[in-house]
Amino acid sequence: MAANDRSDENLRLRTTLANIAPGTSLRDGLERVLRGRTGALIVLGNDKTVDSISTGGFTLEVPFTATGLRELAKMDGAIILDKDASRIITAAVHLMPDPTIYSEETGTRHRTADRVARQTGFPVISVSQSMQIIAVYVGATRYVLEDSGQILSRANQALATLERYKLRLDEVSSTLSALEIEDLVTARDVAVVAQRLEMVTRIAREIEDYVLELGSDGRLLSLQLDELVTGVDMERELVVRDYLPQGRRARKPEDVLSALEGLNATDLVDVAAVARALGLGPTEHLDSAVTPRGYRLLAKVPRLPGAVVERLVEHFGSLQKLLSAGIDDLQAVEGVGELRARSVREGLSRLAESSILERYV
Repeated sequence: MAANDRSDENLRLRTTLANIAPGTSLRDGLERVLRGRTGALIVLGNDKTVDSISTGGFTLEVPFTATGLRELAKMDGAIILDKDASRIITAAVHLMPDPTIYSEETGTRHRTADRVARQTGFPVISVSQSMQIIAVYVGATRYVLEDSGQILSRANQALATLERYKLRLDEVSSTLSALEIEDLVTARDVAVVAQRLEMVTRIAREIEDYVLELGSDGRLLSLQLDELVTGVDMERELVVRDYLPQGRRARKPEDVLSALEGLNATDLVDVAAVARALGLGPTEHLDSAVTPRGYRLLAKVPRLPGAVVERLVEHFGSLQKLLSAGIDDLQAVEGVGELRARSVREGLSRLAESSILERYV
């Protein structure tokens, strides 16, 4: 399967999980079916392809209700909903998908669900009467829903891990700021910060999946996650822009960010691999000096528009020149008047003081 197809399928799965998360009417209906031990086969969508593999049953075209789904599941056959699960279209339908479509499922209901999902492109839900599980089929992907308690337990473990990684990220980020001000940054220092940022981002995305699946049960988890990772995405971009190698064949920041995202788990713990993804050179150059442009520190100056930041970086070229610039020098930049020049000058001075104090005190 191509990368784009996998990405599309993953997006469709996430959308489906959000539609059947705890707190939704569809999830309520599924749990009623599960408790009733009748089993069910539900297709989330209807078009000519679905009609072509459907026989029998009867048309309803009524608004969806959890109790209605429970009652209809008592009959044999599949239930067809619209793609938003807002209406029940038909019930007691016998589905006959293409038997040549490959499926590893052995049970009749699960095998039919798998083949219908592959053939129609619509999500299909199978509630097992004997195994007491709810399985979701999206394309070639099969996903078994878990109890909210189990998901929440794993999510809390991931959140505790994220807190530890975020603490370490804050430490190395503060160290990098101090080194930038002293003009002592090496490729290794930058790679370590980029590595930690990527690790935090990946753990956060895993927790986002838990939040999505938990639905209304994941509200507090979502608030904790937002508090921990606010500003991390911006920091990732600023680090890349600060140290992006220049030249005729220079890459764009988004290309570097994609390269970091493409690192597997083994490469991500290797600082040299991270440095290569950043374009900072081979392993033997990890201790070579690099110079920041100033994006990270300028972003910490209050009420400084992005357009002005761009012009300041373009005019001075490096953080050290920015730090040594006087009020008159700063005013030479378009859009920087006397008040803004003083604000930039004082803001950078305060950041320099606090960064040095944090490192040495």
